[in-house]
Amino acid sequence: MTLILGLNAFHADAAACLVRDGQLIAAAEEERFRRIKHWGGFPQQAIAYCLKEGGVTLADLDHVAINRNGRAGFGRKLAYIARHRPSLSLLRQRLKNRKQWRSIEDWLTKSFPGQKISAQIHAIEHHDAHLASAFLVSPFENAAVASVDGFGDFSSAAWGVGRGTTIEVFDRVYFPHSLGVFYEALTQYLGFFNYGDEYKVMGLAPYGEPRFVNELQKLLHLEADGSFKLDTSYFTHAKQGANYEVRDGIPSSGKLFSQELIDLFGPPRQPGEALTDRHRDLARSIQVAYEEAFFNLLNALYRRSNCPAIALAGGCANNSVANGKIYDRTPFVHCYVQSAGGDAGGAIGAAYAVWHRDGANPTRFDMNHAYWGPHFSDAELHDALVQRSGEIAAANCRQTRHDTEAGLAQAAATAVADGKVVGWFQGRMEWGPRALGNRSILADPRRTDMKDILNVKIKRRESFRPFAPSILRQHVPEWFETDDDVPFMMQVHRIRPEQRSKVPAITHVDGTGRLQTVSQVTNPRYAALIEAFRALTGVPMVLNTSFNENEPVVCRPEEAINCFLRTSMDVLFLGSHMLER
Repeated sequence: MTLILGLNAFHADAAACLVRDGQLIAAAEEERFRRIKHWGGFPQQAIAYCLKEGGVTLADLDHVAINRNGRAGFGRKLAYIARHRPSLSLLRQRLKNRKQWRSIEDWLTKSFPGQKISAQIHAIEHHDAHLASAFLVSPFENAAVASVDGFGDFSSAAWGVGRGTTIEVFDRVYFPHSLGVFYEALTQYLGFFNYGDEYKVMGLAPYGEPRFVNELQKLLHLEADGSFKLDTSYFTHAKQGANYEVRDGIPSSGKLFSQELIDLFGPPRQPGEALTDRHRDLARSIQVAYEEAFFNLLNALYRRSNCPAIALAGGCANNSVANGKIYDRTPFVHCYVQSAGGDAGGAIGAAYAVWHRDGANPTRFDMNHAYWGPHFSDAELHDALVQRSGEIAAANCRQTRHDTEAGLAQAAATAVADGKVVGWFQGRMEWGPRALGNRSILADPRRTDMKDILNVKIKRRESFRPFAPSILRQHVPEWFETDDDVPFMMQVHRIRPEQRSKVPAITHVDGTGRLQTVSQVTNPRYAALIEAFRALTGVPMVLNTSFNENEPVVCRPEEAINCFLRTSMDVLFLGSHMLER
């Protein structure tokens, strides 16, 4: 038996996974345990969960793989320093990061006192880990593969082709050029400064017009081979670094745009300032400029690989709007996007890169679902409710239990069809940023007022941000113009025009939806709920948003109960248990 612990550590979205003989056993992000979004640092609690789920200790591990290698591109780093003389603060930060990554064994023994470790430690280059997380767990025997993000190990993108259990890297884009930095800097310019706020620009974009694309082309230059270059005068990172840091587990980046960008576009939007048409038009232009670069890369990759399938990872793989256009804008006909496309997913990639190293272990693992996190027995869920019985009674909640799967599905579907906001806490927690039917808030997609209801009752977020549909896989062609598997909610596709008025709560302003396809095989309880809703309404989908309120997605039943009690949620299902106000 071979056990591999995969890690993303000392960076945002710290995470861990456990692989046993090539089979994924467990995977979770540290933020779910720490309750701090994008928690960075050493993922001690995620590791503890993975070891417990696998029934093993540190002493049982054969390998530990981390998605960083400080030696990667060392010659290029020295050459860059010699040419550009970056700031001392940038050099100090890089030395600090390298020291952390090289002390994994010390961190493990300190975090788990009394447990000895004899595992071999592997440092996997950042984008090699991303590429592995995309291809080595995909359903494809052969595929083009690409990783695009901010930076990792001195590069921001890598692409190539995967065959069997090996990946050939064709080329990379190196520091200081980065599509991720391009998008993040302009996200900051639009007044969204929190780490990971790029999705807000993506959600705002359909409300605007692309009238600033010509100006943005001054910032980003595309090459025939698919690569790209930034005009670094509009950014600060080339000289000063990104001033990225993790303090008390909270990751943040310093300001990435320069005075030259302000001279080009005018004063930046301040956080909290009202959004104008100019901001909406700039958001749309940013998305269009990003897509031009993204598809320039993918089309060049197709020409070189001649593969019909593409596998994607890296932080930019979370741009579901662009992902949904791949079939229209490139010759690719199949697409797989890792459910944790960002740095958390590098934990899985590092583990599988080690498992398949040098062509060993030819059997592939197909990660066709994302349910790899903690789970709780019905008895544990009952105990959690008992412990909060006083507060539950004070909130005038009625508690019932459904002893059959059919009864549970019918009760939940009826609540959704009646216009109630339903918390749905089931099975194993999802791996990646999306709630996929186990830690979800569900609602009726037919209600024109449901977006406002959710924002007032639960989410308390910007009104322009869309909600997503979970749809039974077999009904996708009836409702969407693209018939495809989208199990991880990582692609946005166009809803058929004749269907849009039937599901206004999940139809974005441009007629699209960020769908999740649901299968009876991978999530039978969630599929039964949606089927029961279809039987009641004729609509084979429900509105699905993450079970949280300006916090990480809930992990434990206590957090689900807390969120239910402090918001105006109508119904909570914890396994077979039902709370109703």
